[in-house]
Amino acid sequence: MSHPELYPIGDAARRSGLSVSAVRFYADAGVVPPTSVNDAGHRMYDIDAIARLELVRTLRELDTDLDEIRRLLGGGTTLHDLLTAHLAIVEGQERTLRARRAVLRTLIRQGATPAQADLLHKLVSMTDEEREDAVDAFWNDVGAGLDVPEGFVDRLRSMRPVLPPEPTADQLEAWIELADLVADPAFRDAVRAYLRDAYSAPEARALATEPYQDFIHDSGGPLMAELLAAHRAGESPRSPRARHAATRFLEAATALAGTPLTPEVRERMADGYLRVPELMRWIAEEEAASSAPVYGDTHGRYLALVARINGTEAEADATALPYAWIAEAVRAGEPAPGGSAR
Repeated sequence: MSHPELYPIGDAARRSGLSVSAVRFYADAGVVPPTSVNDAGHRMYDIDAIARLELVRTLRELDTDLDEIRRLLGGGTTLHDLLTAHLAIVEGQERTLRARRAVLRTLIRQGATPAQADLLHKLVSMTDEEREDAVDAFWNDVGAGLDVPEGFVDRLRSMRPVLPPEPTADQLEAWIELADLVADPAFRDAVRAYLRDAYSAPEARALATEPYQDFIHDSGGPLMAELLAAHRAGESPRSPRARHAATRFLEAATALAGTPLTPEVRERMADGYLRVPELMRWIAEEEAASSAPVYGDTHGRYLALVARINGTEAEADATALPYAWIAEAVRAGEPAPGGSAR
């Protein structure tokens, strides 16, 4: 019967990557006892014991508790279960480090005070439930007594941030800013004032009703995307594809007001699209000269931060839309059967 090769403690330490004192400590702690002791009283280790020492070194580098290691080596748990538990711990540590990095970047960029640093740390440490409560509290305050059509504030409330389980630094920074804003009474008042001013006129109130909001945020989006896809493909606004897409969009839009899509309506809407760039310039000038809350600093800022947190595309830059191209597609009308352009 052959005897396993035995190694003195110095060789066992070298092969396992531990110090001699560490090997001696794990032996005295009953974690990895020596295989035998020679006549001179020196501890000796076989290859299996050395492999166990290597495993102990790896687990200790992962900050595994010594009692957990002892249970594993004693058969009280499996390596798979132990590693699975520690993977969860490491992933949690990773999320914490990402949050700390976001806090540090924000503090450096903003030149924050110690009090602000403490606040930012609390913001990124919020639970999912606390984040939901913060957003709900914001919209409860904004919507309280706001004279807008029923359901409009609930629609706004539904556009909320959802921080993913493994957020990027940019998403965390956006959440820090948003959480700070929704807790700021001045920002709440500004959003409330903007919504009140934007939807106070009768024609604007209609845009806040459920049918129009459904069209703006749900059904109308794919129809406009279909039209813009033809533009991105380099097609003429008078191509069958562009004209058909424009007609589908117009039919859905005019149906909201119960208005038939006549040539006169087409001409009026085409003229409206041509006027949009000039109107937007006028609005920008008015907002720059006004002391009243504006979209980009209030509700628009909220939506932009939500888009960053959720990892979704922000609303397309309205100034970059091809209004003249859209106007021509609108004016051209539905292509004749066969699909030939006029």
